[in-house]
Amino acid sequence: MPADSNIAVDAFMMRVLAAGCVMLFAGCSWYHHEPLSGQDTSVSTRTLERVQIDPATMPLPELKAHRFDPSDGLDIEEVAMLAVANNPDLKLTRDDLGIARAQAFSAGLLPDPQLGLSSDYPGMEGYSRAFTYGLSMDVMAIVTRGANRKSADATVVKTDLGLLWQEWQVVAQAKQLFLKARFQQESLPLLQEQCDLTRTRYESMAEAQRAGNLTEDVTTAALIAYSDARKQYDDAQRAAEQTHHDLNALLGLSQDVQLELTGNDEIEPVAGSDIDAALAALPQRRPDLLALRAGYEAQEQKYRAAILSQFPSLSVGFVRARDTSEIYTSGFQINLSLPIFNRNRGNVAIEQATRQRLRDEYQTRLNQAYADVAHMRTDSEILQGQLQRTESALPGVYRAAQHASDAYAEHDLTLGAYTDAQSAALTKRIDIATLRELLAEQRVALQALLGSAIPDASSSDQTITETHAK
Repeated sequence: MPADSNIAVDAFMMRVLAAGCVMLFAGCSWYHHEPLSGQDTSVSTRTLERVQIDPATMPLPELKAHRFDPSDGLDIEEVAMLAVANNPDLKLTRDDLGIARAQAFSAGLLPDPQLGLSSDYPGMEGYSRAFTYGLSMDVMAIVTRGANRKSADATVVKTDLGLLWQEWQVVAQAKQLFLKARFQQESLPLLQEQCDLTRTRYESMAEAQRAGNLTEDVTTAALIAYSDARKQYDDAQRAAEQTHHDLNALLGLSQDVQLELTGNDEIEPVAGSDIDAALAALPQRRPDLLALRAGYEAQEQKYRAAILSQFPSLSVGFVRARDTSEIYTSGFQINLSLPIFNRNRGNVAIEQATRQRLRDEYQTRLNQAYADVAHMRTDSEILQGQLQRTESALPGVYRAAQHASDAYAEHDLTLGAYTDAQSAALTKRIDIATLRELLAEQRVALQALLGSAIPDASSSDQTITETHAK
């Protein structure tokens, strides 16, 4: 090739290199500083009134059909909607989903070509500067790109389904805390009334003892009853404060926010036929099980990529050079690893063992799901029977309390007998409220385990679920 042509070719290559550098910097991302906040960003009472939630973004059909309006208080569905929209842990999981999507985007990118430049300067006169430049690309990165991309896509699906499952759990937690708070609102006045009754009884007996009309052992028994009632009331107050703390933390609210809980807190029982149908379709409905299946698929692709990486690593490139005597040469280069010692056997063994662990984890989770549902189903039946028996005994206790009240008003009954009858009625009412609250919480937990309230056909989460259940 004539010298002028070689010079022209070299000049063209330099222009191409310069243009490539310009395009490289033009397509780069730039750093933007984003400082951390030093203030509490939890939702306050003032900002809660301005919170807006689009029901279409909710993960469950009963939430999609509900309107969020905090101006008139929050019912059980609105509390669940606020939890999904503002729960701090869900925000972190959504950030993890963004990371997984970025990793999937990265896995789908083609490897960049490698450009090599070198220059030699002769130490004697009469010789020219020698140079070599070459362009190469890692072929094996292209070979394993498909498997890596499928693995990253499956990881995105796994993270998305994991987010859906976590949203279901947050909904269940929010509803259970709502039920607990409503129960405490109902039971605290009853416990206060019981405490007042036992205090009145003790004070009356203490006065009678001071007058010499009552023995000390009877007064001591009344004092113990009053102390027990007072402790029960104090413990209930602390439990109510803990529930307030837990609910506000779950909803991402400041601790000074006092929610007005309204609406009907009754939970419809789960029919036995619905439980059987949900159990039959459990592997296709539970997001956590579907997430584990997606994770297993991601590991399958990682294992496949490790198998492909057993083959020799190959890099192919083009080389252009000139020596000190100004002789130009063109050629190619091939870099090939020799699979003699390593052969990627270690990574293959790791990915294979990881796949087995994911397989066992999926089966363990499925078995545990069946066991949890069976346990909760039996426990709910026991609670239901206990509630029925307690409610059936309530009318008799009420009549006894009313008769005692009438007799005490006519001075035909002692104060001790009167307070015993009234305390028995209060205790029975508290027992019924406790059983109803436990049964309602049990039903919420059972529905969460069964996935009985699943996204409808218009939900994007349902589309993901159906796609990856096949």
